[in-house]
Amino acid sequence: MEKDKFWQSILAEVQLNISQANFNTWFKNTKLISFEKEKMEVAVPNSFTKEWLKNKHHDTIMEAVKSLGKEVNDINYVIKKQEKREEKVEKEKGKNENQMEFEQFHIDQDTNLNPKYTFENFVVGPFNELSHAAAYAVAENPGSVYNPLFIYGKVGLGKTHLLQSIGNEVIKSSKRVKYIPAQQFITGVVNGIRSGQMEQFKDKYKDIDVLIIDDIQFLSGKEKTQEEFFHTFNDLYEKNKQIILSSDRPPKSIRALTERLRSRFEGGMIADINFPDFETRLAILKTKAQEKQVNISDEVCSYIAENIQKNIRELEGALNKLIAHHNLTGKKIDIAGTKIILKNILESPTKNISPTQILKAVSKFYDVSESDLKGNSRKKEIVKPRQVAMFLLREELDYSFPYIGKKMGGKDHTTVMYSHKKIKKELDNEDDMKEELALIKQILLSV
Repeated sequence: MEKDKFWQSILAEVQLNISQANFNTWFKNTKLISFEKEKMEVAVPNSFTKEWLKNKHHDTIMEAVKSLGKEVNDINYVIKKQEKREEKVEKEKGKNENQMEFEQFHIDQDTNLNPKYTFENFVVGPFNELSHAAAYAVAENPGSVYNPLFIYGKVGLGKTHLLQSIGNEVIKSSKRVKYIPAQQFITGVVNGIRSGQMEQFKDKYKDIDVLIIDDIQFLSGKEKTQEEFFHTFNDLYEKNKQIILSSDRPPKSIRALTERLRSRFEGGMIADINFPDFETRLAILKTKAQEKQVNISDEVCSYIAENIQKNIRELEGALNKLIAHHNLTGKKIDIAGTKIILKNILESPTKNISPTQILKAVSKFYDVSESDLKGNSRKKEIVKPRQVAMFLLREELDYSFPYIGKKMGGKDHTTVMYSHKKIKKELDNEDDMKEELALIKQILLSV
């Protein structure tokens, strides 16, 4: 049991650093098999998850282990077939009722929906009223109103919860629903092309009543995937089937997206989710604590809500960390202990930013290579990111224009001056530019 609790504590840390869609996709059905002599063995459901965790999330897991005061030098990912449902249910009976459970372990294999995401436990506040109202209307009459429904907002504000709430409401009427993170859709296209089974891949979606795609911005720059999604979108739309999409930015801000897709995304209802106010953050914490059947004092909840202001996932992650610590140590969750346990989360150290980190963040956001940023291409999808990179090098590091030109592949200082002036002007006049820079700065803190 201690082993299970330790893995849950690791997952609580990981959940703070990646998107909910990514967490649901790659960490469900994982389990800690052993942890001996600074070596960990983790069970994964298939070879694809094994490779993805090794290549994409290995460092995140290592950092999570380190943050819990443990040392690990090696992690071995082992493929373990899923237990039969009957056996799993039998084992669940023996679990401690107070053990913290992660909802992604209960995902329905056919719909990919998590039954714990419902409208009933979705906390509504001024920051998400429009999105909630639109989502509820779609759930009541899928395919009839707001088609497509496009919900956007920064990371960790509840988009995934809202999208899955729609799906869980719709399946009550026996309609066919499919929820899928965009990265999983991309993977399906790649595998379909590689194996020559694209028709089989397309067949998965042709009879769906409601298609829900999370983090649609990841289609940016993926031309073949965009083409396949365009045809899937049209087929469903023409049959009055409901399409629901989420993104961390509005359609017009998704770079390297074909105009025909952008036009379709903008053809329905676009609703945003903003930062929650203090009262809503407090309500969210109390709701989550009630769901997990733990008693958290108002003082502790208020302390967390006051110090974590812009990310609902971080709120829940902080709560998970407190519960995990309580389960591992048996100590009561009080305000003094909370301040110590959450110190690393609430007191983020000032980070020294380097030019390399700025280029990485910009290239990641716009899905272009760092060599393109330093190159001489005049393509629209390259020029804008290059100008943003130059602007950030000036604003964040206060480098001289000639020095920035040197860092950007030997550009003339007048080119850098023009780029800086252009982005500064856009910032003064366009909200989209402000949103893009805010998102890039978020990425900058994690690279």
